[in-house]
Amino acid sequence: MNFKPLGKRVLAQRTEVEEKTASGIILVDSAKEKPNTAKVVAIGSEVSELKEGDIIVFEQFRGTELSLEGEDYLVLDIENVIGVM
Repeated sequence: MNFKPLGKRVLAQRTEVEEKTASGIILVDSAKEKPNTAKVVAIGSEVSELKEGDIIVFEQFRGTELSLEGEDYLVLDIENVIGVM
């Protein structure tokens, strides 16, 4: 992949969403919430708190969605990352 986030940004790929609820109800795509966890794929030069492969939790409705080589990614400012799992 030829994408490098700049400055204090992170490129991440969202984790998978559960297909069923705890009680076994299968969710259709429109009923699923987008997860607020993601795996770090690349980091900007000013990010020292994270490394590639970390699973992060970020603020909901933040970041810029991006499609690269047929995969969906999210570019986040480090300020929108809440923590590491």
